[in-house]
Amino acid sequence: MALSIGTPAPDFTLPTKTAEGPKHVTLSELLKTQNVVLLFFPMAFTSVCTEEMCGLSGGLDFYADAKTEVIGISGDSPFAQEAWARQERIEITLLSDYEHRVAGAYDVAYESFLPQLQLGMGGVPKRSAFIVDKNGTIQYAESNDDARVLPDFDAIRARVARL
Repeated sequence: MALSIGTPAPDFTLPTKTAEGPKHVTLSELLKTQNVVLLFFPMAFTSVCTEEMCGLSGGLDFYADAKTEVIGISGDSPFAQEAWARQERIEITLLSDYEHRVAGAYDVAYESFLPQLQLGMGGVPKRSAFIVDKNGTIQYAESNDDARVLPDFDAIRARVARL
């Protein structure tokens, strides 16, 4: 069961790959100046994940105006994420949780992702959304066992607007 509203958000540092090169992003550093929406997603280059990240890329002005950073997190390598972001014109910062530690800390990791395919992919993040306020407290939490179900972005925007 995913972490719940009102609990402290586990801090983390994860890598990202940008045109300028690799860098590390730390949640607690981001929270010094803004709220953060964390979007866990299963895999780059898949249809629903592409729909989610591309759809959000077109609406980032709302989050910027609300002093809120939107971060995508998956178990893909930072190099795969960068290639996907370039191909699909994704403007959200994508972080690589390659060892699935952050998905585990937020309790949103599949025990076995797509078990019917017998690929042995444990630890893959469930499609999940968290809003973390500047105090490091979770203000919104949603996690879906069905990877085809997108987060409730109307509810997320409404909560962000009240922070």
